[in-house]
Amino acid sequence: MNSILEAFKAIADPSRLRLMALCARGELTVTELTEVVGQSQPRVSRHLKVLCAAGLLDRFREQNWVYYRLPLGGSGAQLARNLVRLLPGDDPALRLDRERLERIFARRAAQVRRSAPGDAVPTPAGVDARITDLMAGEALGELLDIGTGTGRMLRLLGVSADMAVGIDISREMLVLARSNLHAAGLDHLSVRQGNMYQLRFADESFDTVTIDQVLYQADQPADVLREAARVLRPGGRLLLVEFLTGADAVEEAAAAPGALSITRSRLASWCADAGLQPEVAEQLTARPWPLIVSVARRPGSHCAVAA
Repeated sequence: MNSILEAFKAIADPSRLRLMALCARGELTVTELTEVVGQSQPRVSRHLKVLCAAGLLDRFREQNWVYYRLPLGGSGAQLARNLVRLLPGDDPALRLDRERLERIFARRAAQVRRSAPGDAVPTPAGVDARITDLMAGEALGELLDIGTGTGRMLRLLGVSADMAVGIDISREMLVLARSNLHAAGLDHLSVRQGNMYQLRFADESFDTVTIDQVLYQADQPADVLREAARVLRPGGRLLLVEFLTGADAVEEAAAAPGALSITRSRLASWCADAGLQPEVAEQLTARPWPLIVSVARRPGSHCAVAA
């Protein structure tokens, strides 16, 4: 009961309820929250500290920025979301907060359009539908997208997951992913800055891991797969979408500059070394290299239920 009592003490202030409602819409900085609620930064920071201590908000850092949002997991996550659902949608203060927040999201989107990185290699038509088919029939549970980039895989599969988070080393890509997720109405999903070679997650943390067109650019692709296997729960699945850049893919194929060439045999060997058992591997025609879509599973008890 103590955690519930502390949570109710924490929300015994209208400003904190407003902050929770805002952080349910996405990941926001203190500066952005201050702009919306019209209070001083020290006061907003104090409110946020109380909410974090009660487990009703998460706080995380990306370089020089600190973000806040409703927790995606843990003891306070369900309570926080239930409390936000009780807030009246027609409340004048909350309605004004939403209008101000939309202006911030619009400004973010404009900044992304001006400074977004160069276009990624386009995904061939039909690949997304095939991915959806392969992952259907079994609950996704808690999902991790490694090298999330623009958030494409989160937009495709995250809506069907109990919880989904994407990691990327590039803050510019995270800004783009956040903007894309908001535009898609997927504010309940999250992205974090992280190193795919050293994931900041405990062993057996996720039911599903996805890696989308990442390994062909990686210096150590085998290490990425080992980390993916480490955070998978027994019975969990790895979805791998990857370009085949090696000479055995097509005669004219050339490896991506600065990266180890990717072949089907190398992928199979890396998965085996990581303790993953292949289930499906389909090669599709794509440019500039053929594309392989595969599913591998970490052996062990399988608790997922049919979707």
